[in-house]
Order: sequence, then C-alpha cells, then structure tokens
Amino acid sequence: MSAAEQVSHPLVGGERLSREEFLRRWEALPELKFAELLEGVVYLPSPLSLLHGTHDFAVANWLGDYAQATPGCEGGLSTTWLMLEDAPQPDCFLRILPEYGGQSGEERRLAKGAPELIVEIAVSSSARDLGPKLRLYRTGGVREYITVLVEESRVVWRRLVAGEWLILEPGADGVLRSVVFPGLWLDPAALLGRDLPRVAEVLKQGLESADHRRFLITLAKQK
Repeated sequence: MSAAEQVSHPLVGGERLSREEFLRRWEALPELKFAELLEGVVYLPSPLSLLHGTHDFAVANWLGDYAQATPGCEGGLSTTWLMLEDAPQPDCFLRILPEYGGQSGEERRLAKGAPELIVEIAVSSSARDLGPKLRLYRTGGVREYITVLVEESRVVWRRLVAGEWLILEPGADGVLRSVVFPGLWLDPAALLGRDLPRVAEVLKQGLESADHRRFLITLAKQK
C-alpha cells in the first residue's frame, strides 16, 4: 500500500480499530503527535492547556529526580505503550528497567507491557483518565496510577492489589508514599500549587529514607 493510500484513511476520533491498523495509520501521519487507542477506540486529545503543561512539568521533574537517584529506574513523557490490545499515551511514567526485574519491555521501538507507575494530568481529560484508562491500566497491570485532578484540586494515588485499585492514603503529615517505589514521596498540596521547591524537599526526605536505601540494594541485586 502506498503512502498516499495510507493517508487517505486518517485517524478519526471515536473510530474502532485494531491496534495494528491504528499504528499503521498513525505512522503515515508524521505531523500527528498525540493519539491513543483505548479499549479499541481512537482518541485524539485536544491541544494541551497551560494548566496541563505546568502540572506536567512539575510531575516530570519529580519523577526525573527520583529516577536520577535510583539506578535501575527510568521515566518518560507522552510515550506510546503497547498494552494488551491498545496503545495508550500516558502523560508520565516511571518504570523499573527489565534488567533490574521490571515488568515492561520494548517492541518495534515502542514501550511494551505496563510500567510500574503512570501519572495522568486530568484537566479536560478526566472522563478518559477515570474511564477507559483507569480500566485499561488496571487490566494491563500498571501497579500504581496517579491522577492529578487539577480542576478538583485533588491527587488520587491508586495501587493495584489482587487485580483491583486501592487508594493510597497520605500519612499524618499529608505526604503520599509509593509502595512500589520506596522513597517516592509526594506532597500533593505542593504539587497542585506548583510549589516545586516543596515538592523537591519532600522527595529529598524520601530519598534519604531507610526504605529507599533498601530499595537500592534490592535493585542492585537484580542486575
């Protein structure tokens, strides 16, 4: 099939496609940067707002600082994942590298499987993030899923336990603490207020914790 024939069948929001057909059409549209296949349905997100972008930046810095201090872990932004029969494009992810015992991999230069942690910034995308993505990430095996509900001023951190989502509660100090990534601590109020120094301060405390030190030893043994 020629490139012209491929472009004659563009991606259309709401259309039902197989993952292979979705990826084939997308690859023929190099100018299209954001698209997702969720539960077999094509989603073409609207332009990202300033609110989305600034919160995305804060989350990316937070996860990036953790990955930098935790050999064996890496993060990324707006990456397409081959997950079950779909192709989500989460805002941010953090994973344990496969050579360190992580559960995800790579295929055709795309991420495959499920990262251990996904973060979605929900401004205009709440219905998608709390609907098909919530279901896909649960079924696909994402171990922790954070939704930053900007308009509601809430951060919801879910953990997968026995195939179901359980909501992580903050400690008495208001700090949320990852179970999968020991030392990944978050002050949700600081994140929502885009108080980056406070976000960094709380993460630093987590990185200096005994739990994080033990996690580093565990990861090193997997190598």
